[in-house]
Amino acid sequence: MKTSCTTARLARLAASAAFVLAMGHAHASIVIAGTRVIYPAAESEVTLKLSNEGQAPALVQVWTDKGDPALTPSEEGGPFLVTPPIARVDPRKSQTLRIAYTGAPLPQDRESVFWLNVLEIPPKPDANATDMNALQFAFRSRIKLFFRPARLPGQSEQAPGQVTWRVVDKAGAQNLEARNPSAYHVTFLTIDIDGGDARAPEIEAGVMLAPGESRLLPMKGKAASPVGKVRYEAVNDYGGVISGEATLQQGGR
Repeated sequence: MKTSCTTARLARLAASAAFVLAMGHAHASIVIAGTRVIYPAAESEVTLKLSNEGQAPALVQVWTDKGDPALTPSEEGGPFLVTPPIARVDPRKSQTLRIAYTGAPLPQDRESVFWLNVLEIPPKPDANATDMNALQFAFRSRIKLFFRPARLPGQSEQAPGQVTWRVVDKAGAQNLEARNPSAYHVTFLTIDIDGGDARAPEIEAGVMLAPGESRLLPMKGKAASPVGKVRYEAVNDYGGVISGEATLQQGGR
């Protein structure tokens, strides 16, 4: 009964923690060793380390989803089993998560992306604490989990350089079209247009292009004609930033 009550409490907290809560000097104690997980299809499992950098024990719950941040652990999505799903992590200690693919059908000619959720629940306040009005916060982190089939063409680190760029006029406005022909997801942190005064405001929040995806990014200003450059920063498998540039072509409508 105690276990089921704890699970129910965590599920309720997860439902209300669709994003990281923070106020004042509140901060998370659980640190994830990485900003993304790559799951090679040939592996029976992959591991991920969580560390408690705080001064108090923390209870964590972990689950995966297919991209909907509103899903709770009871509505778990994604073909993965994460163990342990619930764990106590003492101060200055760590916990290793084991992530195993269930074998559910997934495309074998391109990567698939899922999300790994880590919900941190702080301990209940001490009954003898002087400040009984203290607020508690549940911190939820979500990182990308990429399932990578074997024998995909090319290499993931080459994928950002394979993206093609062109200026497309649509409804009287210029758009930046990005097309990813690779079998890998490509995440851009920054995209700068060299030449003219063009800017693409949506890019500031980061852009992830799925394999084979084309996307139009509305632009402000005008790109240099007929040909300019796109300079970008992309994220590699290890969460590091790589820089590059590509030719910007003028397209059509």
